[in-house]
Amino acid sequence: MTPLETRLEERLTELAGSVPDPELPMITLAELGVVRGVRVLGPGSVEVELTPTYTGCPAVETMTADIEKVLHDHGMPEVSVRRVLSPAWSTDDITDEGRRKLAESGIAPPRAGAGQGPVPLTLAVRCPHCGSTDTELLSRFSSTACKALRRCVTCREPFDHFKEL
Repeated sequence: MTPLETRLEERLTELAGSVPDPELPMITLAELGVVRGVRVLGPGSVEVELTPTYTGCPAVETMTADIEKVLHDHGMPEVSVRRVLSPAWSTDDITDEGRRKLAESGIAPPRAGAGQGPVPLTLAVRCPHCGSTDTELLSRFSSTACKALRRCVTCREPFDHFKEL
């Protein structure tokens, strides 16, 4: 690989990673940690490796189309997006910036390091509105399968919690 290809791949990785997540538009695919790599295959041809948050994630098709569009719009005529299932995505792949943006948007981010062992049955989930850890589970599923619906006992506000994987 030449230095030119490396710089091009870095730029294409930035572009692919800048795409907003279709279900969590406050964070990018890079912040979510699902863009695993970009490889120049030849002149005008690139392959992007994308790992879904879970195998049946319905947003993968939209992510793929959005990545293809942004790279086409920046002069790459041939773009293929390949799904990579191993290693599996984990909530540990979400960047600190992504976690910050989730919290600012009223979604309790997953705990860092949760993917390194069993998830405790009783989680202390911090309310993104008031900061209290006195919260209760309302539903194991929220607007998407990767989020649970919780309510803060202190301020009584409902909020989504991005589940640890």
